[in-house]
Amino acid sequence: MLISDFNYSLPEELIAQEPLSDRAASRLLHLNRAAEGVSDEKFRDFPGLLRAGDLVVFNNTRVFPARLYGRRGGVKAQPLSAKNPAARDFLRGRIEVLLTRQVSSEPNEWECLVRPGRKIGAGEHLFFGEHDELQAEVVARGSFGERRIRFAAVPDFFAAVESIGHIPLPPYIDRPDAPADRERYQTIYAREKGSVAAPTAGLHFTPGILARMKERDIETAEVTLHVGLGTFQPVREERVEEHKLHRESYSISPGAAAAINRALDSGRRWWR
Repeated sequence: MLISDFNYSLPEELIAQEPLSDRAASRLLHLNRAAEGVSDEKFRDFPGLLRAGDLVVFNNTRVFPARLYGRRGGVKAQPLSAKNPAARDFLRGRIEVLLTRQVSSEPNEWECLVRPGRKIGAGEHLFFGEHDELQAEVVARGSFGERRIRFAAVPDFFAAVESIGHIPLPPYIDRPDAPADRERYQTIYAREKGSVAAPTAGLHFTPGILARMKERDIETAEVTLHVGLGTFQPVREERVEEHKLHRESYSISPGAAAAINRALDSGRRWWR
């Protein structure tokens, strides 16, 4: 299957840059196989499309502010001409790091994306926060802008990230993040911190929708899948089958596994 088979025109003005204040007001396209037709609905209509006994599985991962802005030390810079003193400031200029996966906790190493990628090689020192709350060294270089960095020890690494980090918005959102995005780009049932992007299909649920599902005897279960680098990486292969997905960590509790198996064994519908 070719990637070009999925090409279609999407005008930029039709890509919303701000979320709706009412999560449930988002549009929902309903495919009715029995009637062989589609209809435009609102997400608040979702409970009415379910049947009693259906199982809906939620991903309870929580996004952490994985985008860090900082500066580089320029320790791996090439020799500069005395006639171009401004170049030194450029080599120590602003950088952007997107943490995608913790490789180890001791030492605290992460896989990440960096910008500008070409200027940040192994051995480079990175500084984050107004007072250099976090410091790191690039220890390995990967492809497509990927790096492995090692952070210097701090009393509470994740507290520092929460303080100085930014929520990574979806790639199609062309604006800086705002303080309100920290909660708006979380699902209302997000609990397990570890994602670098929200599982966007779940952003439309509200307490009212969950209450209606319960009233209709819809069973629910929760699993954890931490969204990683793959959500930001474009497909570079011509054929879909040749695209390699990045690994993502997940966990399924015994209770959730039992609920899913019961639904499968009894032939009930389940949604994820």
